[in-house]
Amino acid sequence: MENPRCFANRFVDYKGALLVGQGVEKAVPTVKDLIDKIIRNVPLGSTECDGGLYDGPAGVAYMLYHVSESALFSEHKDSYLKIAKQIIDVSVVYVDGEKDKNMRAAFLLGGAGIYAVAAMVYKALGLADFVKPLTKFRNLWEVCSPINFLECGSDELFVGRAGYLCGALVLKQKLGIEILSMDQIQEICRAIIESGKQYARRKRKPFPLMYSYYGTEYLGAAHGLSSVLQMLLCYQEVLSDGERDLVWQSVDFLMNQEQNCNWPAELGAVIERENELVHWCHGAPGVAYLFAKAYLINKKPQYLDTCIRSGELVWRKGLLKKGPGICHGVAGSAYVFLLLYRLTGNSKYIYRAQRQVETYGTQSICPRSCGAADTAGFAEFLFTEEFKAGSCSVSSVYSLFEGLSGTVCFLVDFLQPDQSEFPLFSVFV
Repeated sequence: MENPRCFANRFVDYKGALLVGQGVEKAVPTVKDLIDKIIRNVPLGSTECDGGLYDGPAGVAYMLYHVSESALFSEHKDSYLKIAKQIIDVSVVYVDGEKDKNMRAAFLLGGAGIYAVAAMVYKALGLADFVKPLTKFRNLWEVCSPINFLECGSDELFVGRAGYLCGALVLKQKLGIEILSMDQIQEICRAIIESGKQYARRKRKPFPLMYSYYGTEYLGAAHGLSSVLQMLLCYQEVLSDGERDLVWQSVDFLMNQEQNCNWPAELGAVIERENELVHWCHGAPGVAYLFAKAYLINKKPQYLDTCIRSGELVWRKGLLKKGPGICHGVAGSAYVFLLLYRLTGNSKYIYRAQRQVETYGTQSICPRSCGAADTAGFAEFLFTEEFKAGSCSVSSVYSLFEGLSGTVCFLVDFLQPDQSEFPLFSVFV
């Protein structure tokens, strides 16, 4: 019976050698052509800025910034940054006029993410003006520090406190400066923990921290427990010993919710194998990043083993039919293999990522770490007729999380896997 959510993976798995290809010099023009297509089609009007970094034009600006940071595209750096500035300038004006201050504090869907990307783009261009969006970002900490600042759920990644902390982490990584003071970070983290404790007590949960978003107790990266805990781990140095214990107990609780290498979208659900979600947003491809962070902090093998099992599931079911993007598409699945490569150094994961890329159509592109050698994989699948004919149409086809801008980020990271990271969701800071 055909799986409604993913294509069958017919690729032969890694046998100790990568696929023979044509090298990086053939891949860069292919990626550049894809970028040119996105630039020609991205909306630049002030009425078309909805969606934030997730599926708005601001996400395209981030993609151009990301590409400009790669030495492989150094000759296009200035032009990409100038276009990124044009796009992000319009988005900044748009969110400056946002009347809902709570939405200005949203990272992936609102102002905080746009201000963060504006600061990165301006700084990369050598503009002193980068301080202005940075200050706007910093001032938002007061908006999201009250425990219940959002009725829908104040702690998740897209609009809540976890997202705001994630933005501060990205800025620290990209700009080399701590955006928030230790006291500000501590206050936000403690609000997250207190919010989770209150909810868990109110709902009589047998574990210390839990959250909901629009009434649903999500577990995955998009709106759920895993990304909230991941951000708390990223800032665990500001927590008390007791608070850290609560976080680690919750990490282990979530690890125990695994069902056949995957996690249900919401707490208490039973995974139906024929309707299984294997997405970054819901399922193992996103939850894996929490356990990667946990492993990087304390080196306990069970966390790495959990990541590896997630990767095995993604190899079987990660050729998704919901498009090329990173949220619930093929590129988001393929990023798991780049994560596992960075964690283990095992070339098997480069091979699997190759399969996904050629799936997408760049045929025979090879990461730097392969010498000039090989390619194929999930990247390979992105470019096949099977994928083009069988995948769902995407409304935000050029966007970062649902469309081709996320694909570009993946292809660039695939070419330099030692530096690869899921966009705006780092575990290596």
